Amino acid sequence: MIMSNLPKISPTRRLGQSDIEVTSMAWGMWRFAGRDVSEAAQLIHAVLDCGITLFDTADIYGFNGTDGFGDAETLLGEVLAKDKSLRDRMILASKGGIMPPLPYDSSTAYLEKAIDASLSRLGVDTIELWQIHRPDILTHPQEIARTLEQAVQSGKIQHIGVSNFTQNQIAALDHFLDLPIVTTQPEISALRIDTMENGELDQAMVMDMTPLAWSPLAGGRIASPDDDRAHAVVKELDRIAETFGVSRTATAYSWIMAHPSRPIPIIGSQRADRIADAMDALKVQWSRQDWYAVLVAARGVPLP
Repeated sequence: MIMSNLPKISPTRRLGQSDIEVTSMAWGMWRFAGRDVSEAAQLIHAVLDCGITLFDTADIYGFNGTDGFGDAETLLGEVLAKDKSLRDRMILASKGGIMPPLPYDSSTAYLEKAIDASLSRLGVDTIELWQIHRPDILTHPQEIARTLEQAVQSGKIQHIGVSNFTQNQIAALDHFLDLPIVTTQPEISALRIDTMENGELDQAMVMDMTPLAWSPLAGGRIASPDDDRAHAVVKELDRIAETFGVSRTATAYSWIMAHPSRPIPIIGSQRADRIADAMDALKVQWSRQDWYAVLVAARGVPLP
């Protein structure tokens, strides 16, 4: 049987219609807070030493339901203040628009305040990518568009993205924008394949948005499968992992990256060894047969 290989995974990717090139994997900082500055600096260096350049954070990272709002950004800012050379080695991505405990707010007043607060906590003059974290259905997309455009014009942020937006919400915001939406951040994993079948990644390709895949290991279910479907997916991933001499998790990352929309998985681990292990994803060469075998296992039924 002829095995048709997919294109080899590139080590770098461009963020949508921007001129920013980043590594094909990002590092997520939602569990970054809660350590001292020295330990945090060591972890930042470990990530950079792996070759990762895209650092994904948010103003709400560090919030525990009561306090801690902004703690991840504050800690990163303290690290950058102690070693100013680090800033030039990374592309910063942050998010805002969630006002604890739950309501979403994308009004001009709130977004302007959120962007300024993130800049202050991080101790930087500009953020390369700023994303609305959750859609606020009570704010007209035209108001959001004007607010984001003004933030770009002022130099506070360089490019805009969205997170957890539906296709219609993306289309509505894009309609009122004079700037491109360069990224969209949905949940994508071998156990969360909705985006591949409901048109989300198709829209990303049409609009030239780079998908940033959050929870690429399905909240730990790839490492610890908990039902028949997860076990079936893991079986296929393990088969490929053994072929290329990499870990199951690295294989799971690479499966996402092989999609033609060129998604960038966000590594959630805060352990240097696991972050380094994740970079083995670039060693995997997928055939169409093998990639679809994982998809079929994830669907739980044969392809039509």
